[in-house]
Amino acid sequence: MIGDIQFLKDLQQELRTQENDCQASPRFWAIMDYKWVVTAEGHEDRISLFDSDACETVELNDYVDEILNGERSEDFTEDEIEELKDLQEFDSPNDVYSWIESYDDDSRFYPIYEEQVSFIAPNTMFLTKAEAKRHLELNHYHYSAKAHTYAMTAWRAPKVERLLKILETFDWNQIEQLKEEKSFFVKAYTEKIMSE
Repeated sequence: MIGDIQFLKDLQQELRTQENDCQASPRFWAIMDYKWVVTAEGHEDRISLFDSDACETVELNDYVDEILNGERSEDFTEDEIEELKDLQEFDSPNDVYSWIESYDDDSRFYPIYEEQVSFIAPNTMFLTKAEAKRHLELNHYHYSAKAHTYAMTAWRAPKVERLLKILETFDWNQIEQLKEEKSFFVKAYTEKIMSE
């Protein structure tokens, strides 16, 4: 029990002094992560290419980098490579895709338009930001490289609000006083019974 009380005292100190990340109380932390989802053309953050021959998907910029680094088996002329460099630097991804359609005869690609969306990782709830950060450090392989801690408010959750308020404000010295008072009453009661 002494260890539990010390844990609660330490937690209380951490709750009182930690950053609040501009989030209203009662607050808790979760993990915010990101994923790529298919979207409509014109709303994309990136284009991926689906290779129907190999049944594989590659991100457009990665594919272009492979061409520019000479990692593809296809032969492109110097003029074609220069045109691709210019398109990648100055034009839209759709123009780059058009170049691939025109010059890459070995594979058949279909564009996949994707946008990056954020989401709260399931099964993540932490009372302290430090605990959320530690979880992310120890379990980074379950998340994307952009994952981070994210403060949230337990909105209209009166029991959570009351519990956190108790944890933050409880006077642990009262436990010692109650223990002394209980000891006094137990001693007085025992003496009364023994005297009868």
